[in-house]
Amino acid sequence: MAAPMLRWGRPGRRWALAWVDGGFRQRRGSPTGSASNRVRGQSSVAQQLLDTAQKPRKGKHEWAAVVGLEIHAQISSNSKLFSGSQVRFAAPPNSLVSFFDASLPGTLPVLNRRCVEAAVMTGLALNCHINKKSLFDRKHYFYADLPAGYQITQQRLPIAVNGSLTYSICTGKKQSQMITKTVRIKQIQLEQDSGKSLHDDLRSQTLIDLNRAGVGLLEVVLEPDMSCGEEAATAVRELQLILQALGTSQANMAEGQLRVDANISVHHPGEPLGIRTEVKNLNSIKFLAKAIDYEIQRQINELENGGEILNETRSFDCKLGCTMPMRDKEGKQDYRFMPEPNLPPLLLYDAASLPAGTDSQQVINIDQIRERLPELPRVTRERLIQQYGMLPEHGFALLNEVGLLEFFQNVIKETRAEPKKVTSWVLNIFLGYLKQQNLAISESPVTPSALAELLDLLDSKAISSSAAKQVFDELWKNEGKTPAQIVSEKQLKLMQDQEALEQLCHAAMERHPQVVMDVKKGHPRAINKLIGIVRKMTLNRADPTVIKEILEKKLSS
Repeated sequence: MAAPMLRWGRPGRRWALAWVDGGFRQRRGSPTGSASNRVRGQSSVAQQLLDTAQKPRKGKHEWAAVVGLEIHAQISSNSKLFSGSQVRFAAPPNSLVSFFDASLPGTLPVLNRRCVEAAVMTGLALNCHINKKSLFDRKHYFYADLPAGYQITQQRLPIAVNGSLTYSICTGKKQSQMITKTVRIKQIQLEQDSGKSLHDDLRSQTLIDLNRAGVGLLEVVLEPDMSCGEEAATAVRELQLILQALGTSQANMAEGQLRVDANISVHHPGEPLGIRTEVKNLNSIKFLAKAIDYEIQRQINELENGGEILNETRSFDCKLGCTMPMRDKEGKQDYRFMPEPNLPPLLLYDAASLPAGTDSQQVINIDQIRERLPELPRVTRERLIQQYGMLPEHGFALLNEVGLLEFFQNVIKETRAEPKKVTSWVLNIFLGYLKQQNLAISESPVTPSALAELLDLLDSKAISSSAAKQVFDELWKNEGKTPAQIVSEKQLKLMQDQEALEQLCHAAMERHPQVVMDVKKGHPRAINKLIGIVRKMTLNRADPTVIKEILEKKLSS
């Protein structure tokens, strides 16, 4: 029987008492005292955990971290994995529940073809071997939101195995260097999701919503090939982009369509791997990185201070920025896996193994799904670099925001401006405004057509770059005006009268003889002052480059 554990929290300290040989043994050499003085509330526990995340003391040995991930992606399907119930986010509680979802006696599962095709397509995109025969199993555990008392999954023989996921990390001072890494994929399996338990602390009760029960999931198991939060977060983001490109999952973490469990351990290089902890249900890429990095540091601190790592499940408190114990795994739960008696083996075919005369609607052909694979994010980035000559980090930025690549490509189609200038405006100006106001691409008041027209005005030197930013600001106010109308109303069009500009430059030089003397003495910045004076005289309607050319010509004569 597993030894019962008792933890007391106090800021900056932690005690653990274990039942050993009929009595309690105190660990870590903690000071003794009455239990009543040591017991504190949850806030004290949180503070104590935060205190443990300080930088470790310099020791004789270095530490290496090992991170593996289990990722659950909700399949994009109109109905659930084994029932005809509709799948819809934020529907009224228990409004999308069939008899099978509620586990009423006599109901039987019917496998959803769309979910199987999504699993095969995802496996192919992740370089997996697709098993032509896979099996379903029952995994028994008892939660209030799991009516059957078991989950139908694929433990013994999953649908896809032995794949790989390649991702790139931006490094360097300007994030301009790319390091490409690969993480192995152990398996991809089909399984049911559970329902939701909604805890009402005010009434001290828990409510059950079974709308999510039975929704199809893809569980993607990544081997422990990562070593920090940044690597794990980048790998998950790449997988998210792949799933969205395939259409097999919307992978919206805010809606629970992509959830991550992280297994983390630390050890000295060259020594056996350490005891791992599991941080459950991480639903944000940002929090995933923070949780992993915190847990790595916590384990190092614990070991360097003479403690030990417990094989336990932890959760991440995003407000406190730390992981918290949920339950220990010392006494490993027996899920009592058994073959699912109501589902036969899942058989898939390719062109070589497809029996003659078989109705294509009755079987799933792996080769046909392979032919339908769309362009994957990695290929898209390479195409952007070759087609538009953009930097690799710009390709990553365009794909990292939902809808941004499509917006960029629509602008490119409608403007004469160079791709480099379009890239700069989309990533710096347009995206900056969106983030400042926390808007999605689809909510932008500036359309691709409007930005393309503005860039054409700038490219034809009808307006200056500063005037273009002023026009964009007016466009963002969404008053229904075109860039040309704004330029006309605000009188932002550049002066094209060369003779008038020469007269203004001459006047500026006569009024500021000291600045002229500074230029002639070789002060390089002095000419910029003259340019600024002339621009002010033209109400910023003159091209600085043209002004500089006129001034240099006059100064040299």
